[in-house]
Amino acid sequence: MLKIDVFAHITTTEYLKKFTQTAPEISKRSEAYRRSMTDYDIRENLMRRHPDVLQIITMGNLPLERYVSAKDAVELARIGNEELAELVIRKPGLYYGAAGVVPLDDIKAGVEITEHCLRDLHMLGIQLFTSLETPSLADPKYRPVFAKAAEYDRAVWIHPASMTEMNPDRGMFSWPYDSARFMFEMVKSGIYDEFPDIKIIIHHAGGMAAFFRGRIMTLMGARAEEQFKNFYVDTALYGNTPALMLAYDFFGARHMLFGTDAPMGAPWGGNGDTDSTILAVDKMPIPEEERELIYRGNATRLFGILT
Repeated sequence: MLKIDVFAHITTTEYLKKFTQTAPEISKRSEAYRRSMTDYDIRENLMRRHPDVLQIITMGNLPLERYVSAKDAVELARIGNEELAELVIRKPGLYYGAAGVVPLDDIKAGVEITEHCLRDLHMLGIQLFTSLETPSLADPKYRPVFAKAAEYDRAVWIHPASMTEMNPDRGMFSWPYDSARFMFEMVKSGIYDEFPDIKIIIHHAGGMAAFFRGRIMTLMGARAEEQFKNFYVDTALYGNTPALMLAYDFFGARHMLFGTDAPMGAPWGGNGDTDSTILAVDKMPIPEEERELIYRGNATRLFGILT
């Protein structure tokens, strides 16, 4: 069965070169030194172990707002987005599409970059990073970026990215919290009242949301609980079928997308994350037609470029 991995990562060559020159400290991040992230040949050889998987690529977890000035962020986004778009064109047998890099320190520029990604580079959407250290993405000043994605009917990928000193657990528990916090703040801000059909994809099966659905209902009410279910979530839990079933029970099969976090999940930078995710999804006790939706049907419905 063809599978579309909606949340795979890469750090492109010229983007990394310019980024490292501008902010040398990123060289200590695994997104910068892990060869399965940065060396195309190594990465593609790993991918060929799963010829039934096409990836949607998103740039590695190096939020521009954290490391460089607003001016430098715009230039880096331009470089990275051109590279992502080129990879998709050159390697159609590996890549289904890409989500663009959009920095948010300069909102006007962020909106322009978003439009360039969606209109000119034909990307499937954009990726934004949450952070406990900056204003919530639900802040009205960021709304024009979400509005532009909604205008083009493209998706917004959400990746948690708290600062190291704020998440000494390396994101083990802090990231699932931050993802759920994002969802709470966006629902509370009325995002789905303003844009009922906006497509927002949450990494790692939606963090804590499905586990705490009873608290959502109790503290926010039935309408808010239903709006939480408007988010799309991926399956990147590194092989945890019971947790996938929790997400399935809350969000439903039509709002789950196959995603692996490749090549970041496995400590050695291999494709163990893809192996374990496929095994976990295959073990889900669900109808085969719903498994097909998770593996590819939902992605082709949302993005529509391949069957």
